[in-house]
Formats: sequence, C-alpha cells, structure tokens
Amino acid sequence: MATNGKKYNEVKEKVDTKMSYAVDEALKLIEETKTAKFDETVEVSVKLGIDPRQANQQIRTGLVLPHGIGKDIKVLVFATGEKEKEAKTAGADYVGLEDLIDKISNENWLDFDVSIATPDVMSTVAKLGKVLGPRGLMPTPKVGTVTFDVEQAVKEAKAGRIEVKNDKGGVVHAPIGKVSFGFDKLRDNFLVFMESLTKMKPSSSKGTFVRKITLANTMGPGVKVDFVNVREVLKGFQIAA
Repeated sequence: MATNGKKYNEVKEKVDTKMSYAVDEALKLIEETKTAKFDETVEVSVKLGIDPRQANQQIRTGLVLPHGIGKDIKVLVFATGEKEKEAKTAGADYVGLEDLIDKISNENWLDFDVSIATPDVMSTVAKLGKVLGPRGLMPTPKVGTVTFDVEQAVKEAKAGRIEVKNDKGGVVHAPIGKVSFGFDKLRDNFLVFMESLTKMKPSSSKGTFVRKITLANTMGPGVKVDFVNVREVLKGFQIAA
C-alpha cells in the first residue's frame, strides 16, 4: 500500500488541480499518470447543467465509440423463435427466455454485461425489473436494448456500446477505453463521446449545459479538461485512420 501511495503522489504532482487542460494535454497526462501494473481504464466524468429530479432533463442513451472500450462484453438476449436464432448467429453469449429468467431469479446469476430483448417478450422479462434494474442490466428502448433488430444490437454491444446516463448529482460517467489504446484512439473516443453528449441537451435545460469535464485512469488523479478547447477541437475533428 505504501508503494502505491508513493506512486500516486508522484504522478499527482504532474497535475495542476486548479487548471483546466486542453484536450491533447489532458490525454497526455492520462498516459503519464498511469501507475498500476494492469491496463487501466480511462473514464470521463461530465458535470451537466441539468436538474436530475426533472424527468424531462434526464440523460440516457446508448453510444458506440469508434474504438470500443477494450473489454470483452458478455451479451445476453431474451428472445424466441427466429430472433433467438438471429441472436446466436450474431454472437450473443446467452440466448433464451424462461430458462434465463429462472436462472437469474433462482440462482442470482448475473454473469453478463448487457441484456437485450425483443419487444414481444418484454412483458415476461419485466418480472426481472427489481433484479436487473438497480444493476443497470434491464433492457430498455432508451439505450436501444429493446429492439427487433437483434443482430445490430448484439454487434453494437460486442463492439463496446456504452450507456450514457446521468446520476443523481447530474453527472455522467463513462469509460472511453484503456490506457493501452494510446493517444489517438483515446482522443477519438473522447471527442465522439463529447460531441454526442453536447447534442443531448434537453430543451428544458437552461444556461450552460457542460459545466465540468474530468478525465482519469483507474488509479490516477483527475485531470480537468477545458470545454472551450473541446468545442474548438470538435470543429475540425476527424477520426484517426
């Protein structure tokens, strides 16, 4: 523990907590502040100018980042008939309906990262709401996980589709990749995330929408990002080849 504390303090000195960095500077600091032996996840946190108590100001959607998030995603699909076959062909890890519902209900089995359901079975899947809902695993149309386009949904989930959702404090947290991705891929993912998020501003939200942006790797200090610079960079942004 002492060694980890020393390493953290050393990298923390590289970050000026009072300063908001330009995008490129912030991402370089993320690489420089890696301390763990494992491949750390890079996460973005954005404080939004919304009232999270208001239903019409909630932020919730799904987003596929250009380079994924560097994780092997286990996908479960609730479906029957032809859609069950479609899910298996698309690469879903678990496919079924009553058998999966029983396994989750009776064994508290939750060995999957994303669940998808066709609309016609949602009345049956609904009984899992109290189990899957609090864990963010319940299929929902808002993020594209209740759909008849099972093939596309499975492929997007496997590619690292992330859920963008504000918490009770009006903050959105999301992974944008691994430190090992390198500068270019992390930059692409971050900018695609920010471009998509800024377009989600609810019409009922007044004033400044994006109030604070922070990047951090798993074991490193937070690095604040200048949103004015983000907007400037987005004007000429193209995904790296």
